[in-house]
Amino acid sequence: MALTTSQRLHRLNVRLAELNHWRAREVLPVTNWAFNNKPLTIGDAWPQTDGVQNFSAEAKLPSHWPLEHARLKLNLGGESLISISYKNGQTIKLGLDPYHQEFSLNAAEFSIQSDSVARLPFGEPVHQPRLEEAYILWLDDAVVELHLLLKQISESVDILAEHEVVPHLLDAAETALYSLDWPSDSQNYIARTASAPMQQKIWQLPALKTNPDGLNVAQRTSVTAATLTLTTTLKQLQKRFPPQGKIALTGHAHIDLAWLWPYDETRRKVRRTFHTALDMIKKSPDFIFNQSTAAYYAQLETDDPELLAAITEQVKAGRWEVLGGMWVEPDTNMPTGESLTRQILYGQRYFEKQFGTRHKVCWLPDCFGFSGALPQLLKQGGMESFFTIKVNWSENNQFPHDIFWWEGLDGSRVLAHTFDNPMEGYNGSVRPDCHVPTWQNFRGKTKHDETLLAVGYGDGGGGVTPEMLTREKQLRNFPALPTARWSHVSEFFERLHQGEPNTGYPAWQGEIYLELHRGTLTSQSHTKRLHRHAERALITAETLGSMAALMGGDRPNHIETLWHKVLKNEFHDILPGSSIKEVYEDAEAELSKVIEQGQQLQQSAIADLRNQLQSGEIKNALLIVNPSNTPRPVEASLANGQHYTTDAIVPALGYLVCDLDQKTGSDTLKISLKSLENNNLKVNIGKDGTIISLIHKPTGREALADRGNQLWVYPTDKPREWDAWEIEEDYAQNGHELTIVDSIEITEQSPHRVALQIVKKFRHSTITQTLSLNVTSKRLDIETKIDWHDRRVLLRVQNPVAIRAAQATFECAYGVVKRSTHNNTSWDEAQFEVPAHRFSDLSEPDFGVALLNNGKYGHSAKGNILGLSLVRAPIYPDPLADEGEQIFTYALYPHANQWYNGGVREEAEALNQPLLTLETSNLAAHSRSIVEINGVNAALSTLKPAEDDDGFVLRLYEPAGRRGTLKFTLPTGWQIGDALTIMEEASDQPKRQSLTPFEVGSWKIEKQ
Repeated sequence: MALTTSQRLHRLNVRLAELNHWRAREVLPVTNWAFNNKPLTIGDAWPQTDGVQNFSAEAKLPSHWPLEHARLKLNLGGESLISISYKNGQTIKLGLDPYHQEFSLNAAEFSIQSDSVARLPFGEPVHQPRLEEAYILWLDDAVVELHLLLKQISESVDILAEHEVVPHLLDAAETALYSLDWPSDSQNYIARTASAPMQQKIWQLPALKTNPDGLNVAQRTSVTAATLTLTTTLKQLQKRFPPQGKIALTGHAHIDLAWLWPYDETRRKVRRTFHTALDMIKKSPDFIFNQSTAAYYAQLETDDPELLAAITEQVKAGRWEVLGGMWVEPDTNMPTGESLTRQILYGQRYFEKQFGTRHKVCWLPDCFGFSGALPQLLKQGGMESFFTIKVNWSENNQFPHDIFWWEGLDGSRVLAHTFDNPMEGYNGSVRPDCHVPTWQNFRGKTKHDETLLAVGYGDGGGGVTPEMLTREKQLRNFPALPTARWSHVSEFFERLHQGEPNTGYPAWQGEIYLELHRGTLTSQSHTKRLHRHAERALITAETLGSMAALMGGDRPNHIETLWHKVLKNEFHDILPGSSIKEVYEDAEAELSKVIEQGQQLQQSAIADLRNQLQSGEIKNALLIVNPSNTPRPVEASLANGQHYTTDAIVPALGYLVCDLDQKTGSDTLKISLKSLENNNLKVNIGKDGTIISLIHKPTGREALADRGNQLWVYPTDKPREWDAWEIEEDYAQNGHELTIVDSIEITEQSPHRVALQIVKKFRHSTITQTLSLNVTSKRLDIETKIDWHDRRVLLRVQNPVAIRAAQATFECAYGVVKRSTHNNTSWDEAQFEVPAHRFSDLSEPDFGVALLNNGKYGHSAKGNILGLSLVRAPIYPDPLADEGEQIFTYALYPHANQWYNGGVREEAEALNQPLLTLETSNLAAHSRSIVEINGVNAALSTLKPAEDDDGFVLRLYEPAGRRGTLKFTLPTGWQIGDALTIMEEASDQPKRQSLTPFEVGSWKIEKQ
């Protein structure tokens, strides 16, 4: 009677399971364990579980065991870095985790030490950790090899399904099993198979033999013969059914810098994983391992210098591929353009210093969407290729390409590749059921004959296993499956580039928006705001220090180490808000310290600048410094907390000295409990605390179509999964506007500033908003203080504006993104929550309204409503995310003309970086632009000390899509030198002094 294919496959799997009971010829326990130097028995619970614990033991192989077949099997109850030490002084370190528990040995006698934590790879606590297993075994390699070979045939049959090779594979496997001379002695057989699930269900097993026999010589010979015959059959079948497809395998271990574990645990994960990877390299002459993230290698300089030295040797040998070219694998939606530049600048420089190489491939498998600024920065940083798989996660619309030219905002292109492995994504395995669907899902096969597949346990690290190495060798002989060989990622992309002239790859222009994980634009918003301010603190510190030096002051020190802390906290599970509480405690402490140190450097630079200025007769002088490339009216805060305004203008990248004793301010400011007004704006407040009218006085236009500053709460912010990551598309189905005002009062009324405070409450939370106008204000600032104590509730602000526009404009790194305000297509509809930096804007040809902010990223603009997400409160993986006090400011800015002619970016910059002041004496009243830039309206990215000489680097970008020339005027003794790349090396047009749309340009400032 003929069985069906599925019946035959089931029978094969049953018989296959039997083989595994004979994989060890002999087994002996390792018994003399100590836990933190106190005795511990196998099966005992850990006496303590917090922090890093130490296990130790000694063992010796029986004299008749061949060393090459001996293994140490351990399960200490968590993750560990184990050290196996031998009498000759050699110590081998290896990672111990659920996927790496069996280790080869270099000598018969050895000792074991461990650094262990009661955690599993994804940070899960082992609530009752025990010393689970510890023994040495004499491996029967013949059984292990045949078992794995048959297992791969089973997996191939399962994934190939109706392929005509399937019956032949089953025939070959069954023939191999028929040929075995297999044990049947009752005592040995029952003892060997006692652990099988079927046997474990028996009411009472008979007494079991303690050390059941393994295979005898004749039986083992039959196993070896079966393996040889089976391999020969597979090779013959391969000629008849050739491989279908080609896969470049790269060994990999994705290690999240912090996620479901704190950063200190990551440092341990890195060491465990890297030691394991080095061991895999020793085990296979063909294996190649890749690992990104300069920060990981840098931390090894202190954590494990010997490990770093060993890795460096393998990098030089071509066996360990360092990738990525960035300091970490950052989120790319929220960092400013200068942060992304520093990721590349410091990453590439570190790789070059440590390993003698820069990288041509950007490796970002796991980020939640990609800024359109990246292609230009990658190109300038020497990277011509880009890899991710996250685009495959979009839930609504399938990204149309897996090989494509990614074209950035400025037109720069990098060649991009993504693979679709439905099994484990970028944490793939060497298995037929990974290889076949990855090749089948590869849509670019008509353009190129090869796709990529990253294999190795990851996210929590671990990497490739010895079994994966064996699988790769065995699969070389299989029919019908894709050819899969270890490869350098860089060489794969070189082959991809070489294929372009013949086939022509498609192109994708602009941002790559992920239709998923939209909540990461808002979760842990306090950390996001600190990050914004830390970025700005460092950019401004460098700018002010450079300005002072150009005027004759001391050259400022490099602050790369401070930048490292900012860049670290841009990691794609820190800044997006998807990590545990401990991660944010560390991040907020680090970022707060960076802000403090950055502001100290700013004040030091201003003091240095003051010392370069001419003396005068002003006794009560105020030095006001403008660190932006836009002239700005005086709106400053004094040391006593008072506001100070005048009609004077502080030049771009310059300063103004004024006399505090001269009368300033204006009597044109007006305020009541119902309104605020200055020469530019008239604001009327309703009984519900919303803005019922916002008049732009220069044009006479009403900016609002309905009440502005509507606060809405959405108590059904409860995603299907990924709590901190997601905002569901139906969140607005159950929304409630906060219309009851708890209190309203005037909190400031001076010739310089007026302010009105409105308090509202929701359940257990309080929202206090201060609406303010300065004398010269063109925007209405809404400083918001939230004391939040509710879970899984989203708080947003909605502003219906009197604008009709098919597209809204959102600021991104080094430019803007335009997105539809309608839902004509499923692509439009999916963008109900989108990333933006300091502003979003809706404009008609002659008038517009912008929504500015100083620390928010989750925006919306559908119809005529500008929305901003203020707070989320997910419960996983941090049950108290967004709890407590948060302070931030957003602003409504009506303007004449389109956004780029209406000063939107400039006003957003002023909100995020106020003018800086120093109260001093004995100065002359005057003003000056230290670095004067004329021509096309460029935005400042940075003014910083050069990395490798005593000059400076001025980096500008064109923010709106225009082009034009530039003219620079510098202090005496300085001149503009060559145009540079972001790596501070001569560009391909070194004498250029111009910008094209959205171009990032850097120039050397050098001594004459």
